[in-house]
Amino acid sequence: MSLKSLQAKIGVTADGVFGPGTMKKAMEFYKLTPARAAHFFAQTAHETGDYKLFAENLNYSTQGLQNIFKKYFPGNLSDLYARNPEKIANRVYASRMGNGDEKSGDGWKYRGRGALQLTGKDNYTAFAKYLQKPEIMTTPDLVATEYSFESAMFFFDKNKLWSICDQGINDASILALTKRINGGTHGLEDRQEKTKKYYQYIK
Repeated sequence: MSLKSLQAKIGVTADGVFGPGTMKKAMEFYKLTPARAAHFFAQTAHETGDYKLFAENLNYSTQGLQNIFKKYFPGNLSDLYARNPEKIANRVYASRMGNGDEKSGDGWKYRGRGALQLTGKDNYTAFAKYLQKPEIMTTPDLVATEYSFESAMFFFDKNKLWSICDQGINDASILALTKRINGGTHGLEDRQEKTKKYYQYIK
């Protein structure tokens, strides 16, 4: 998925620019109110680096593994996994979120994808049922391509985030959403700026 493929899907010129035309058409296509659309697209734009990254990058160095996933790589184990995204995913995501053990390959198969990084076999299974698209389980890359935004809507539905959006466009609602999506306040300023800018496009 890319911004251009989203634009093609919703029927606007695929120029790779997220401007008022794309915003309005996306709001109509996904049947969102202006407040919901502004919150949703601001959060997903931030999480994907302005709609550039729709699959998790696990290409970590030895130091990166020690900094981020230290508990999974005791001793010198990180040296054996560094710069091997598939091996890293299979270890870090093994035996949790519905995944099998490291040898099962589920960690890599069901790694983070989509506009809000759907991760783990359990979440993929629930999303496949939600969309009634069983092929997602055998072709999980669909979450990074065809169903990126639908997977983010699934996250909003599942976590009851639309009610926060319905509180309007203000710093309190943006903060509350950010905490639920990010687990903290990383990138809060950018999320605030985008939410307010996108709302101006469509209100």
